[in-house]
Amino acid sequence: MIKIENALKDLKEQDPSLEAHLEDVKMHLERFNNRREELIQDSTIIDVANGYMYFGFHRTKDGWVFREWLPGADAVWLYGDFNKWLKYEYPLTCIGDGVWEIKLKGKNVLKHGQFVKLIVGRDENSFERIPSYIRRAVLDVNTASMCGQIWMPDKPFKWSDGRWYGKRSHKSPLVYEAHIGMAQEHGGIGTYREFADNNLEWINELGYNTVQLMAIQEHPYYASFGYQVTNFFAPSHRYGTPEDLKYLINKAHKMGIAVILDVVHSHACANEGEGLHFQDGTENQYFLEGERGWHKAWKTRCFDYSKTEVLHFLLSNLKYWQEEFHFDGFRFDGVTSMLYENHGIDSAFTSYNQYYSLNTNIDARIYLTLANELIHTVNEKAITIAEDMSGMPGMCLAKESGGFGFDYRLSMGVPDMWIKLIKEQPMEKWDVMYIWNELTSRRQGEKEICYCESHDQALVGDKTIMFRLADSQMYDGMHKRYHSLVIDTAVDMHKLIRFLTIATADSGYLDFMGNEFGHPEWIDFPREGNNWSYHYARRQWSLVKNDELKYKYLANFDRDMIHFVTVNNVLYGRKPECMWLDQQKNTMIFKRNNLIYIFNLHPLQSFEDVFISCASTGGKYKVVFSTDDGIYGGQERISKQHIYTAVNDEFGTGFRIYIPCRTAAVIQKCK
Repeated sequence: MIKIENALKDLKEQDPSLEAHLEDVKMHLERFNNRREELIQDSTIIDVANGYMYFGFHRTKDGWVFREWLPGADAVWLYGDFNKWLKYEYPLTCIGDGVWEIKLKGKNVLKHGQFVKLIVGRDENSFERIPSYIRRAVLDVNTASMCGQIWMPDKPFKWSDGRWYGKRSHKSPLVYEAHIGMAQEHGGIGTYREFADNNLEWINELGYNTVQLMAIQEHPYYASFGYQVTNFFAPSHRYGTPEDLKYLINKAHKMGIAVILDVVHSHACANEGEGLHFQDGTENQYFLEGERGWHKAWKTRCFDYSKTEVLHFLLSNLKYWQEEFHFDGFRFDGVTSMLYENHGIDSAFTSYNQYYSLNTNIDARIYLTLANELIHTVNEKAITIAEDMSGMPGMCLAKESGGFGFDYRLSMGVPDMWIKLIKEQPMEKWDVMYIWNELTSRRQGEKEICYCESHDQALVGDKTIMFRLADSQMYDGMHKRYHSLVIDTAVDMHKLIRFLTIATADSGYLDFMGNEFGHPEWIDFPREGNNWSYHYARRQWSLVKNDELKYKYLANFDRDMIHFVTVNNVLYGRKPECMWLDQQKNTMIFKRNNLIYIFNLHPLQSFEDVFISCASTGGKYKVVFSTDDGIYGGQERISKQHIYTAVNDEFGTGFRIYIPCRTAAVIQKCK
């Protein structure tokens, strides 16, 4: 239980702007305490998340038992290829509270791999459904429809990740966001095992310590990027079997890489018969009634987080992915959509009044707080990340301090800033003070995962940063022997934008696969509009492997940048301290963890005598990292051998350094 007075005190200390809204926060916390007590009673948070151990298919001593929650049903039958698809041979019995059950005698009456479905009867009508807790859903070629599949191999997967799971995480997550299906270069859908065997080594070499997997929960429409889920407990069948996913995670763990799931609990696919929509013949079994139950922009169903059974279902889902697949945590999609009745659509969130109003879905807040409590109870080292663009206060504070309990929030304003600058302003007009404020302004005491682009910026209709910078010249200008101002500027600024973002980041950093080497073009999944082509739904790794192309430069830089921030603990420790911002010269100088960073963002002008103040320390200094190294496509204009000696001049104690256009350097005091 939350001690509310203590929590309000902590919140007020973290953010004095909450003073006028403490009564609203108090009401939120009281609602949480009451709901948590109703839900848990004399048990524990773990106990209310055991639904997957009760519902669905389970072996017994003398056979099988199957249970499903269908409160609106008048009758239910189980059928499948185990009984030659005879629909009404195996009726279920309602055992109370809307739970239907059937017990089957004989250990071989059901077998691993068999297809199953339900017939649900309501109001003299009947319809087919897939069990809600099914652990695998696939297309049955004989019936040409999606079916549940009993998945209980005789030989369970043998984990060899040792003490990793539940005992270790990274204090500074360096997140590699990935989509299994489009992770290979061939024209088709990649697999879990291909990713494990072909991609993990690359991620490890780059230095990323966390993989965030998208589109894992079963979804019918491939082009939805996995954000319209039908079967919440089933890993997508497109990429292989559940054991193949375990193989991937097991291998990642043995490399020291954490794996987190991009979980979708903000909404559900509206397909009837495949997912939860009209599962029992009513619209409000899992979802809100009427218009509130629909996300108009996404055309999906919105969960009713006030229902105990819905909380059981979603919390059980989280525990299942942790326990069954050893996921190290979750990135929660669509948190803003969950928290507000209007889903945050057309809301700028410029006032605290927008966080505490009738538009706020307090039940969603309660669920998210319970979810974080559960996840960290299952694994105290788990990583949870909130995708919230509203900036809701307390998102990444402990529930005891009045927060939601997330470890990190995504810094969604940063990629918007970079795209806006590239689209709307010439680089020489970029406002370095604005950039600095956007990169360093964040809520006190709350950690963020910073990034300059994710999968969102790579979708068709948009462009990646590299594609925006190079435009059409990217098609024929990336050979190492080719030079133009456009391409040279694109390569340089691609490095600077990434380095400046991570050098000022707070606690974590994220990259979407392929963007580290400036992957060309956009992402467009096969659909009718592109003749069902996979050409844009893949990653062209051959480009970065070609030593004659400049993609290699960008990959080299990303690798060394990640290793540099890891070795120097850049993301964990002191916040960046601004030393100098020059609006006219487009230069920035700041200090962090005893390192001095200098950036020249001007596209054309180099500066010979930029003054670096060392008033408090004096001594000798040298460059330890430079974006202008030849291995990164630079011109080697910044020397790493030269020793700079601090002297007294008209500006004080310090030294002067040459900083070419479109470069950055990191300076360290000599020991």
